[in-house]
Amino acid sequence: MILPIYLYGQPVLRKQAEEIENTPELKQFIADMYETLTQAEGCGLAAPQVGKPWRLFVVDGSELEEDYPECLGFKKTFINPELLEESEENCTYSEGCLSLPGISENVIRPRTIKLRYLDEDFKEHEDTFTDFQARIILHEYDHLEGHVFTDRISPIRKTLMRNKLLAIAKGKVGARYKYKRQ
Repeated sequence: MILPIYLYGQPVLRKQAEEIENTPELKQFIADMYETLTQAEGCGLAAPQVGKPWRLFVVDGSELEEDYPECLGFKKTFINPELLEESEENCTYSEGCLSLPGISENVIRPRTIKLRYLDEDFKEHEDTFTDFQARIILHEYDHLEGHVFTDRISPIRKTLMRNKLLAIAKGKVGARYKYKRQ
């Protein structure tokens, strides 16, 4: 089932997400998140973006493999993730977000991260991710912490996009996917 994506301005996007436990409904919810992500043509989707304040996100970077070879076959579920390490080396890429349609900005993030998380079968993993994989994960991890990527840009850039952000919050936006506004 395609879920509506919550747009900038929705309170759930600013709350710190809660750890979740395995329930019978969770597998279907994860499947719905992947279906929503595919339909919206994104590479990552966090549970708060579909209205659930849960520490869960899904990624599918396989469409990006031509530009980012490390994304070949990169399709994963992250439940209750914990960021263990970040490299001192940073990199800058332009980011967008399904909750902020039509906006993209350069964001500085660590090049490499180490993460502990549970997969969809609640099996624990501890992995290191680099380059665009790390960027996708950190972007989605921010959603679990109540942040959006515009929180990481310079105050002057944020001021320049203020009217766009207000328009999104009011639902005055065009998106090619199902969304929920305030």
